[in-house]
Amino acid sequence: MSNHTSTAPARTGRRISTETKASFKTTELIAYVVVAIAVLIASAVVDASDFGPQEAWFYVTLLTIGYMVSRGLAKSGSRDFFDDDADAAHDGQRRAV
Repeated sequence: MSNHTSTAPARTGRRISTETKASFKTTELIAYVVVAIAVLIASAVVDASDFGPQEAWFYVTLLTIGYMVSRGLAKSGSRDFFDDDADAAHDGQRRAV
């Protein structure tokens, strides 16, 4: 038998990133949904001559535009890092971040 030791490099996991975390994990989405529902409920409760459905849907549209702009700004400069699962599965264990 030979006393030869392997000089192969150790296998390490790749570091991968997505643009941002998923939108359903953000407080932006929760705030958007709550405020949009509140605007629609307010239009249903008050007198239509003061604040009707047309105004309510206009404000919901403005909220939607604001939400989309805020998500675009969030995606423009941040990353969400994680380890490559294929390499972790190859090693027989899952790597934690």
